[in-house]
Amino acid sequence: MPVSKFESMLKTNSVYFFDATEFEYIIEHYLNIGKHSLAKKAVKLGLEQHPTSIQLKLMQVELLVFDGDLPEAIKLLTDIEAVEPHNDEVFIQKATILSKKKQHKEAIEVLKASLEFIESPEDVWSMLGMEYLYLDDYENARLNFAKCIEVDFEDYSSLYNIVYCFDMEEKNEDAIKFLNAYLDKNPYCEVAWHQLGRQYFELGMFEEALRAFDFAVIIDDSFIGGYLEKAKTLEELKNYQEAIDNYLITLELDDPTAFAYIRIGECYQKLDNIATAMHFYKKAVHEDPLLDRGWMMLTNACYLSNNYPKALYYINKAIQIDETNALYWRRYGDINLKLNFYEEAVKAFNRCISLGDKEIEIYVALADILLFLGDFSEALTVLIRAKKIYREFAEIEYRLCGLFMILDKEEYSLTHLKNGLAIDFDYHFIVKELYPSVYDNQRVQELISAAKDMVN
Repeated sequence: MPVSKFESMLKTNSVYFFDATEFEYIIEHYLNIGKHSLAKKAVKLGLEQHPTSIQLKLMQVELLVFDGDLPEAIKLLTDIEAVEPHNDEVFIQKATILSKKKQHKEAIEVLKASLEFIESPEDVWSMLGMEYLYLDDYENARLNFAKCIEVDFEDYSSLYNIVYCFDMEEKNEDAIKFLNAYLDKNPYCEVAWHQLGRQYFELGMFEEALRAFDFAVIIDDSFIGGYLEKAKTLEELKNYQEAIDNYLITLELDDPTAFAYIRIGECYQKLDNIATAMHFYKKAVHEDPLLDRGWMMLTNACYLSNNYPKALYYINKAIQIDETNALYWRRYGDINLKLNFYEEAVKAFNRCISLGDKEIEIYVALADILLFLGDFSEALTVLIRAKKIYREFAEIEYRLCGLFMILDKEEYSLTHLKNGLAIDFDYHFIVKELYPSVYDNQRVQELISAAKDMVN
C-alpha cells in the first residue's frame, strides 16, 4: 500500500521512490481524512520527484487555497493554466479561489466556461448552485442542483439544497410538487419523504405531514429526524401520548438530548401530568445545565402547581443563564408577587421595562405594587410613562384618577376619571377596588352617576 510505505519512509527518515499516481493516491487519502500536514509533505516530496506533474501541482494549489494563501495559489495556478488551459481542475480551482475572494459572479463565469471541457458536469453544476446561493439567487441555484439530481437520484446534498431554495423563496407548494415528482421516480427515499413532511408541516397540513413522516420511518426505522418531525406533528394534532412514544424512540436510537426531554415534558404537561413533566424537565437540565428553557419549563410547572418557592428557585437559574430575557423577569415578578416579596417584584417589572417589554400589563402591575407600598409619586411616574405609549386605555386613566386624588390634585384626577368613563364605563370598578376613599369622593360619585345615565 502506498500510504503505509509513505508513513514507513517518514518514520525511518528514508527516501523512497513513488510514481506520480501513487503520490496522488497518498495525498487524496490524507485530504479525505483531514490530515493536511501529511498531505503537504506528500505534495512536497511528490513534486521533488515529479516536478512536471500537473496533477500534483493542482493538489498543491488545493492545499494553498485551504490554508488561505490565495496569492501563492493564484501564481501557481497561472503557471499550470499556461501549460494546460483546458484542464478541468484548473477551472475548478480558479472558481474556488474567486469564491474565496467573494467574487461569486466571476466564479460563475469560470464554471460556465468549464462546462465545454469538463468530463463530470454534475460537479460543476453543484458548484454553480453554491455560487448562486451565495448571491441569494435561489432560482438559478435550484436549477443547477436539479441538474445534479437528474444525473444522480441519490445526490441527497443537492436534494436538500433544492428544498432549501424553495424554503428561502417561501414556495412550499412548489417544493411539494417537486418532491412528489421526485418520489414518483424514487419512492423509497426516506430523505425526500422527510422533506415532503416538513413542507406540509409549514403549511399546517398536519395529516399529510404525518403520512409523509410515517413513510420516512417505515423506509428507515433508525431515521431519528423522521421520528422527531413525526412527534412534533403529533403534538400539533394533540396526540400527545403518541408524540411521547416517538420522542422516546429517538432516545433509544441515539444519545439523549435535552431537546427531546423538553418536548416529552411539554407533552406530559399538556396531558396534565405535571409530576412526569417535571421528571423530564429535570432530565433536560441535567443533560444541559445551561439550557435556560429547561429551567423555565420547571419554573412554569411549579408555578401552575402553586409551588412558588420552588418556582422562584428555578427562575433564578434561568435568569443566571440569560439575564437579558424580559419574559424571565416578568415571571420572576409574578412569582415574587405570589410570595408577597413586593420589593423584588418592583425590581423585576422595572427590569422588564428596561429590557424593552413595554406591555401595558407590566406598567399596571408595577403601578399597583407601588400603590400598595405607598410610593404614590413613583406609581404616578410609571403610569404617566405608560400613558405616552397607551393614550386611551381605561386601565391607566382610572389609576391616574386615583393617584392624582391621593396626591391632592383633584382637577387632574377628575379629568382622568372622565377619560376613563368615556373609554370604558364598566371598568370604573377598579377605582373602588384600588382607591376606596377616592371612590367615595362626592365629585367622583357625581361623575360616575352622570356617565351611568348617559350609558343607560
